[in-house]
Amino acid sequence: MSDHLWGGGRWRAATAAVAVACATVTAGLFGVGDARAGTLSGTLYRDPTSQAARWVQANPGDARTPVIRDKIASQPQAHWLSNFDPGTVTSEVSGVVNAANAANQIPVFSVYEIPNRDCGGASAGGAPDLGQYQQWITGFANGLGGRTVIVILETDALALQSCLSGSEVTARDQAISQAVQTIKRADANVKVYLDGGHSAWNSAGEQGSRLKAAGVQYADGFFTDVSNFQPLSNEAAYGRAIISYLQSQGISGKHQIIDTSRDGGAVGAAGDWCGDDNTDHRIGTYPTLDTGDQNIDGYLWVKPPGEADGCVYAAGSFVPDLAYNLASTAPDPPGSSDPNPPGDRTCAAAYQTTSSWQGGFQGQISVTAGNAAINGWKLTFSLPAGVSISQLWNGTLTTSGSTATVGNASWNGALAPGASAQVGFTAGGAASSLTVTCSAS
Repeated sequence: MSDHLWGGGRWRAATAAVAVACATVTAGLFGVGDARAGTLSGTLYRDPTSQAARWVQANPGDARTPVIRDKIASQPQAHWLSNFDPGTVTSEVSGVVNAANAANQIPVFSVYEIPNRDCGGASAGGAPDLGQYQQWITGFANGLGGRTVIVILETDALALQSCLSGSEVTARDQAISQAVQTIKRADANVKVYLDGGHSAWNSAGEQGSRLKAAGVQYADGFFTDVSNFQPLSNEAAYGRAIISYLQSQGISGKHQIIDTSRDGGAVGAAGDWCGDDNTDHRIGTYPTLDTGDQNIDGYLWVKPPGEADGCVYAAGSFVPDLAYNLASTAPDPPGSSDPNPPGDRTCAAAYQTTSSWQGGFQGQISVTAGNAAINGWKLTFSLPAGVSISQLWNGTLTTSGSTATVGNASWNGALAPGASAQVGFTAGGAASSLTVTCSAS
C-alpha cells in the first residue's frame, strides 16, 4: 500500500467569495436520512491495511486505541496512489479491487500523480511529465477489472493552478480529460470525479469553468473539501451552484462527492489548510453512499483522519494524537453505540507447517479478524494421534485429551477489521495438517 502525501484540498486562495447561500442538507452531522439519493449504492470498502488499522494492531494497549479503532480504523477510507510506480500500479490496484470485491464492497481510489502537483508545496511530486502520467493512468486503469470503483482524480489539480502558465494549464486540462476517458474505456462500471476545490476557495462559476475545461463532461462529477474543514451545508450549496453552472454550459447529469473526514468541528480562518496543529477540527459524517441528496453521490473519507498535512509532521504520516483529537468527542458510528457488537465479531484461522524433522515439526496459525474489530480470540483444534505440543509462543495453550485450545496473549487479542496475528509452536510426532476453528469476542 502506498503511503500518500498531503497538502491538498485546502488552499491559499480563500479570498474568492462563494456566491451561494448556505442551505440545510438532508444528512445530519454524523448520520444520514433513510432516503438513498445520488447515483451510487452499496457498502464502501474498509481497507484492513490502512495506516490507522496498522497502528491499532501494533498498539493494543495504548489509551488512545479504542477511540482510533472504533471511530477511524473501522471506517472505509480512500486508498491513495501517490508514489510514481508504473511497474507495480496495476498489481496494487487489482489487489485492492479484488479484496473489496471478495467482501462485496466498493473501493475508493484517490489518484494523486499529476506532474507538478501541489505547486511544489508539502505534497510535491507526481509523474515526471504528462507523457509518463498517461502511461501510469493506463496501468492504473488496467487494474480495475471491470468492477464498481470510485476514483477521486487529482486533488487540487484544478483548484490550484497559480504556479502554471497558460499553456501549462491547457496541457494539464487535456491530460486530465484524457485520463478520465482512458479509465472509462477500461471499466464501464467505474465512477470518476474531478477536483472541485472547496466552498472557501474559488467561486462556483470559476471552478465550474475549470471543470468544463478539464473534461468533466466525460466524468461522473466532481469532489470537494478534500483535506479541508468546510461545513457540510456550505459544501452542498457550493456543489449545487457548480452543478447549476455546468447545466448552463450544456453539461448535465453531474454529481458531487464531499470529503467529510475533517469537517465536523469549528471552521478555521479563511485559507486554513493545515490539520497538524490540533486546531478544533473533528471528523464529520461517517462515510456513506446514502446521502439523501439527489445531487450528492457520497460522503467519503478521502483524506484518512490522522494522516498529516505536512506543515508540522511529515506529509502522509499517521500521527495518533491527530487521529485521537479528531475522533475523541465524536459520536459512535451510526447503527449502534458499540460499532462492533458481539454478533459481528468474527475471525478465521489458517494453519501451515513451517518446518519438520525426524520426530517433530514446527507450525504456525494465522488469526485474521473479520469485517469488525475484535477484542480477543480463541483457537481450537484436535491433535492427531502421537502429536504433542512442546512449546507455543504468541498465545496461551491448554490441552484436554487430544483437544488443544489456544487463547490470545495480553498484547495481540485486539485486532482491527482484517488484521492478523500469528501463533507458532513446536510439536513432537509426525507433521500433519490441522483443522483450526477460531472464535472471537
